[in-house]
Amino acid sequence: MPFDLITIPCLSDNYAYLLRDGETGEVAVIDVPDAAPIKAELAARGWTLTQVWVTHHHWDHVDGLPDLLADHPAQVVGAKADAQRLPPLDVAVSEGDQVKLGALTAEVFDVSGHTLNHIAFYVAAAQACFTADSLMALGCGRLFEGTPAQMWGSMQKLMALPPETTICSGHEYTASNAKFALTVDPGNSALISRSDEITAARAKGRPTVPSLLATELETNPFLRPADPGIRATLGMQTASDAEVFTEIRKRKDVF
Repeated sequence: MPFDLITIPCLSDNYAYLLRDGETGEVAVIDVPDAAPIKAELAARGWTLTQVWVTHHHWDHVDGLPDLLADHPAQVVGAKADAQRLPPLDVAVSEGDQVKLGALTAEVFDVSGHTLNHIAFYVAAAQACFTADSLMALGCGRLFEGTPAQMWGSMQKLMALPPETTICSGHEYTASNAKFALTVDPGNSALISRSDEITAARAKGRPTVPSLLATELETNPFLRPADPGIRATLGMQTASDAEVFTEIRKRKDVF
């Protein structure tokens, strides 16, 4: 199924995404940290915005929305359970709901942890999942509202997606995430190689986001609490996966 997926840097380290259905030309933007770069991309491509998909209420994912809608009226989609903290919604969704964008269909996941009622949008036909600040490149979002158990549950949902899924996360945090990952998974050759690639990419000003889920499964410690090497490094050989995940998140908070 034809589609276009465009990554748009915003603010100092945020990303927004444009997803265009090739059959109908309908376009969604996922999160609006800042309107200007999104407007510029739409103008450069001659695209008409159809929908806005909002993942969570934090200012750096929604602050550009009023400015964007002033020039590009579009249907706003967000979490029903968090509607009181989001910009006004035209469509309120919950886990298991579907959002249609022309011939494309997005499945909604509740990925609470970073915030309560954070949602992700998985578009199977585009092999893409818009995870914002839940699953991130070599990391996961800091737990501002949810519990480690909630976030681990969210990670498990995303881990179950096809490994060829492109993970479209919300920030350019990968270099710092790599440095931390090596402290808990120092013997991981795939992680060492990825860290070197990230350093080289950032030195040239290239983004490291989005990433493949297969790569995250190999290298992201927040998806690897069952790994014997990580468990040995943490001295948690007999702990549950949830307990190991909790310890990794605790260590990242003070890294």
